[in-house]
Amino acid sequence: MTDTAPASDWFATARTLSQALPYLQRYAGATVVIKLGGHAMGSDAAMDEFARDVVLMRHVGVNPVVVHGGGPMIEAMLSRLDIPTRKVGGKRVTDAATVEVVEMVLSGTVNKRLVQAINRQGGCAVGLSGKDADLMVCTPDDPELGFVGRPVTCNTAILRTLAAAEAIPVIAPIGTGRGGETFNVNGDTAAGAIAAALKADRLLLLTDVSGVRDAQGQHISEITPDAVAALTADGVISGGMIPKTQTALDAIAGGVRAVVILDGRAPNACLLELYTDHGAGSLIRAPRP
Repeated sequence: MTDTAPASDWFATARTLSQALPYLQRYAGATVVIKLGGHAMGSDAAMDEFARDVVLMRHVGVNPVVVHGGGPMIEAMLSRLDIPTRKVGGKRVTDAATVEVVEMVLSGTVNKRLVQAINRQGGCAVGLSGKDADLMVCTPDDPELGFVGRPVTCNTAILRTLAAAEAIPVIAPIGTGRGGETFNVNGDTAAGAIAAALKADRLLLLTDVSGVRDAQGQHISEITPDAVAALTADGVISGGMIPKTQTALDAIAGGVRAVVILDGRAPNACLLELYTDHGAGSLIRAPRP
């Protein structure tokens, strides 16, 4: 006897694959920028799961671009080095000593850990920062914040070259100034600027909540930029959600087709968002004509 599956099982598998194919092909050729927060990288298991999802996306024709944070790792290193730190409006005040640590942690330890995780899952990841190939040229965001930058130019030629080679860029949010300065850039801001420069089909902002909620606390699966502005004015969107929705609005204004705010802690969050009808977060886009 041969060890083969019954014909009925093969037919069932074939039906499942044929049903899944339209979903897997729906983003073929699309550029999807993913912002992965530092809290989501605390667990090796979570990192590996994210890496598998990104590699699968690449295998079915998506061009994923990963932008990562690393706040908890920066805090830990500053503490080890006895470098005091403070924040203004949720943003880290970054003096000359701090920006050295930020670059060391983000462009070094965190970036390479994520690159290795993707490569272990069969992908071809390439680690970059915004300083490479002048990917992210910045000006100071606020003099009170020191070396905190806001991107003014994103030179995406290197990202398009990597996409053509079927490689996955993994970007640390460190920018360069016109005078050669090093700038710490908020991860969401960096992802939004890069997504806009690429005219990405999707920007996925992975966070620790399921998305935007209405005045009754109910999850909103899809919302327009005008509705976001109204909920913000009414105080419904508040706190840490404001920077994320503002990043979404800026990205859409810059040419991104849609932005999704979703819970990065949920298993296979990116795949559920892209390849199911119900999605996994709050999708923000302009009304369809």
